[in-house]
Amino acid sequence: MTLSLDLTTDATRDALRARAAAPFKGELIGLSREELAEALVSSGIVPERQAKMRVQQLWHWLYVRGVSDFADMFNISKDLRAELAKHFTIARPEIVEEQISSDGTRKWLFRFPPRGAGRPVEIETVYIPEEGRGTLCISSQVGCTLTCSFCHTGTQKLVRNLTAEEILAQLMTARDRLGDFPERDTPAGAIVPAEGRKISNIVMMGMGEPLYNFEAVKKALLIASDGDGLALSRRRITLSTSGVVPEIFRTGEEIGVMLAISLHATNDDLRDLLVPINKKYPLKDLIDACRAYPGLSNARRITFEYVMLKDVNDSLEDAKALVKLLKGVPAKINLIPFNPWPGTNYQCSDWETIEKFADYINNAGYASPIRTPRGRDILAACGQLKSESERMKKTERLALEAMMIAGHGEA
Repeated sequence: MTLSLDLTTDATRDALRARAAAPFKGELIGLSREELAEALVSSGIVPERQAKMRVQQLWHWLYVRGVSDFADMFNISKDLRAELAKHFTIARPEIVEEQISSDGTRKWLFRFPPRGAGRPVEIETVYIPEEGRGTLCISSQVGCTLTCSFCHTGTQKLVRNLTAEEILAQLMTARDRLGDFPERDTPAGAIVPAEGRKISNIVMMGMGEPLYNFEAVKKALLIASDGDGLALSRRRITLSTSGVVPEIFRTGEEIGVMLAISLHATNDDLRDLLVPINKKYPLKDLIDACRAYPGLSNARRITFEYVMLKDVNDSLEDAKALVKLLKGVPAKINLIPFNPWPGTNYQCSDWETIEKFADYINNAGYASPIRTPRGRDILAACGQLKSESERMKKTERLALEAMMIAGHGEA
C-alpha cells in the first residue's frame, strides 16, 4: 500500500515527536572493517587498542553466524553487549509480505525505516531455487529513473537509493527466512562450510539501476564477497546494468563481479525506445565499454539480456544483427520471454519464434539459453518488481523536517 503522512493530525504529530526524541542508533551492517572500528572507538565503548579484536568478533557474528541481536553474541561480555545495543542497531527490516509461487520462487516485500526527513520505504526481493543452486535477486534503489518501456519497475519514480546496509539486509534476511545461517547452538569456533547454501548466487537485477548507486552497491558487494564473512564468490555475483557506460569499467576494476547488460535491441532507434538511457550512452559506446571490461575472457563472459517482445525485436534479422553487434565479445545471451504486468502494451514472442531466434544465435557460436519464466503468478519474474513507495513532495518534506527539529527542542 502507499505510505502517506497526514501532518495535520495529532496522532501523526505525536508519532513524529516521538521519533525525533528517540536516541539515534548507528547501523553496523554495511560498514567496512575500518568504519566499524571507527564507530566503536568514537562511541566511547571500545578502547582503540581493542578495536581490531572487537571488529573481528562482530564481523563473525554478523556475517558468518547472521545474528540480528547483540544478546546472541555469546563471547562478548554482557556489559559490552548492553552498550552496543544502546548505541547501535543490527536489526533486520520489516517483512511486510512474503509470497511463494507455485514454482517455489519466493518474493519478499521489505520495509525500511525512514531516513532523515522521509517516510518508510518498501522494496521487493526475489529468491529463485533451481537445480544445484539458489539465486537471490536484490534491489539497489526504491523505484527507478530509467523508464524502460517494457519494465514494470520503470513505472515507479525513483524515491531514493538504498544504503549498503539495506542492500546487504536483503541477503541476510533472505538467509534468515531460508535457514541459511548456522544453527544458533553451533559451537563457537566451529568450521561453517561455505558450500551447500540455499543462496549460492546473487544478482543485482531487482528494482533500480545499480550503477546509479555505485558506492553503496560496491560496499555491499565487497562485504558479501568477503571470505571471512558471507563468503560469496565474486564469480557467483552478477551486476546488471542498462548501460551506465562511465561506471562499467569501475565495476570490473573495483568490485570484480560478473557483468550483465540489459540490451534488448540491436540498433539505436529501437533501443532509444525500449531503454531510454541509450540516448545518453548509445550502443557503440556501450559495446566498447564491454570490450574493455577488466578480466573479460571466455571464462568470464559478459551476459547480454534480451527480452523477447512479439513483433518488436524478435525477427531473424534481429538475431543476425545481434550476432554482428557482439562479434568478438566473449558473451552469453540470455533470451527472456517477456513477463506481462498490469497496463503493459507488449506481448511475449511466440515460443516457436523464441526457439528459432535461439537456434540462430547458438549456431553462430554463442550460448543462448532461454530463461524459464519464474514466479509470474506472484509478479516476481524479471521486469515485474515494483513497490508502492512514493517520493515525498517538497512541501511535505519541509514540514516534516520542521516538526522533527521542533521535537528535538521539546522537554
